[in-house]
Amino acid sequence: MPFLALGINHKTASVDVRERVAFTPEQMVEALQQLCRLTPTREAAILSTCNRSELYLAQDAAQAEAVLAWLADYHHLNLDDLKACTYVHQDDAAVRHMMRVACGLDSLVLGEPQILGQMKSAYAVAREAGSVGPLLGRLFQATFSTAKTVRTDTAIGESPVSVAFAAVSLARQIFSDLARSQALLIGAGETITLVARHLHEQGVRRIVVANRTLERASALAEQFGAQAILLADIPRELGNSDIVISSTASQLPILGKGAVEQALKQRKHKPMFMVDIAVPRDIEPQVAELDDVYLYTVDDLHEVVAENLKSRRGAAEAAEELVAAGAEDFMLRLRELAGVDVLKAYRQQAERLRDEELQKARRLIASGADPFEVATALARGLTNKLLHAPSVQLKKFAAEGRVEALSVAQELFALAEGETRS
Repeated sequence: MPFLALGINHKTASVDVRERVAFTPEQMVEALQQLCRLTPTREAAILSTCNRSELYLAQDAAQAEAVLAWLADYHHLNLDDLKACTYVHQDDAAVRHMMRVACGLDSLVLGEPQILGQMKSAYAVAREAGSVGPLLGRLFQATFSTAKTVRTDTAIGESPVSVAFAAVSLARQIFSDLARSQALLIGAGETITLVARHLHEQGVRRIVVANRTLERASALAEQFGAQAILLADIPRELGNSDIVISSTASQLPILGKGAVEQALKQRKHKPMFMVDIAVPRDIEPQVAELDDVYLYTVDDLHEVVAENLKSRRGAAEAAEELVAAGAEDFMLRLRELAGVDVLKAYRQQAERLRDEELQKARRLIASGADPFEVATALARGLTNKLLHAPSVQLKKFAAEGRVEALSVAQELFALAEGETRS
């Protein structure tokens, strides 16, 4: 069955490239509809996170070039530059890739659980856009089922390892006693919620949550005894913050070099630890040039993450086996469904031919023809019509020397080898 999975991730592209290829939530529905309108694609879904932007398509590999051209055009990128960091998986490999992604086996943080929720959101948005049909729909359901099995049957998700956990681990290396520190968290999504939970568990003295809407900031702050503010109030809090961790969907930087310089003056150059988890970036890269600032992006978390992955490697091997089995089972069931469709079409054709001959026979009997002769003619006519198309194709195969096709036909019609020679 024709499936394609193509895109970029943290292994193939820098954060600078990933943020240029990212889709905002507001863009998703329109982008999917445009993709299906301007390319041969009829079934599509887009997964866009800080570490990857991927397109899942029910179509053959021959159309990958057209899809990549659309992706480059949509984001105003050079096509050759995009191709340099893009991977393309097709058919069985595309199915395995989707399942590996959903299980967290292809994540920066091995086994991280957030990606499954993000993939479910991608499916829901694609359904809203009307870009999911029966093939892609079945693939998503099989992917979710395999991911659930992996979570249930392996220990891949037991250790508290995530980008959020890695960020807090880095903070602990810089500030030996987090209980004396103050933290400013920018955003109120799932990643920042995990960061807030880890910081709270480490006993951080004071946590402030800044968000575009005060309502969402307050809802998160209440869970951890934190304070909620608006993004506009960040300059007032920045000088009090030892730790700044940001993860929003903003298309423009929220923190610039000038604002951080001003905060450092207020702090009398007491060090600040900053982690920018967002793609596109929330904190201007130039902030890293300032003395007394330790600025990390998601790409800088690799080393911390690698250290925390040791306990998950054995579980990952078991998960890979489950993914392979899940992908094989899905493709087998899909091929069986394809066989059912062919059989259904052939049965409908046979029944149509039968009805035509039966109707002809009834007319002959009604006009006084001998029933025995009519029955004989019906059997002969039906046999000839049923055999006509297969006979034409078999002669064509023989003329073309397609021995393999002839062998399949022999198996299909359950013919013993001797019968084909008589």
